[in-house]
Amino acid sequence: MPTSIITTDDLREFKMELLDDIKELLNSQSGHITKRWLKSPEVKKLLGISSGTLQNLRINGTLPYTKVGGVLYYDYEEIMSVMENNKIHNKF
Repeated sequence: MPTSIITTDDLREFKMELLDDIKELLNSQSGHITKRWLKSPEVKKLLGISSGTLQNLRINGTLPYTKVGGVLYYDYEEIMSVMENNKIHNKF
């Protein structure tokens, strides 16, 4: 088995390639939730709303949810659909 010598330049090049690959992965996933079902704290953080506002969205039927064992779950796709359907286009 032949021995190969790794230089500091080889390591530096490897490091740069690895960092580029990690950046590419992060950029491709930024802003995308990978989970389908979100709990209330995740929805509040995603939408930037308070607990009371989230409760109002549930009560008035704006935001559909599922309750399992006392835990509320929200479908990510339905949240995005509600956001898209309620988009307001102002014409100035």
